[in-house]
Amino acid sequence: MKLNAQQLRDLEEKRVHGELREIKRNPIYFILENIYDTYNIGGLFRLADALAIEKIYLCGECEIPPNSRIKKASIGTYKVVPWEYRKSAGDAIADLKSKIKDQRSKSQIKNQNNSNNVTMEQFNNVKIIAVEQHPSAVSYTSGVYRAPLALIFGNESYGIAAGTLKLVDQIVEIPMFGINRSLNVIVSAAIVSYHVIKQIKHP
Repeated sequence: MKLNAQQLRDLEEKRVHGELREIKRNPIYFILENIYDTYNIGGLFRLADALAIEKIYLCGECEIPPNSRIKKASIGTYKVVPWEYRKSAGDAIADLKSKIKDQRSKSQIKNQNNSNNVTMEQFNNVKIIAVEQHPSAVSYTSGVYRAPLALIFGNESYGIAAGTLKLVDQIVEIPMFGINRSLNVIVSAAIVSYHVIKQIKHP
């Protein structure tokens, strides 16, 4: 099923909680830290839907749906993409790791009861990757990606907080060849996440 912008805006909540919740999702999470611009948040919801990611975590100083500007920029995709608010990116990381660990344990039990064909790689903890211009960052094309993973995107002016960067497994950046230090957060997220999904699906 594919819906145009108007159909998404008019989409009824009860329908979202029914058939559209059955979308097969990719094991990617967005963690948005202190994204101030509500239009950026809405655009990231639209991107998240395009990628069919598992969930968005809105963290810190972020507006949340049903903010009118988020609704407008997301063209209704905020109703389709699972999301939740956390006080900090650190809280989101802890919550995500806990949930992945619980899913892994349930999968191991199911595997023991049924088959031994599942590899241990499927039970690895979630990998946390920050997208940030940083001295220790590597180009996003050189990053090491495996599912499940979370991509952190930071504030439009000062990026991802130093404390949050200490919690990640890897920092990747998009090379910048002009005098501008960074791209708009939606553009950055699109470039990196489409590369990531290709690597996960075709390692």
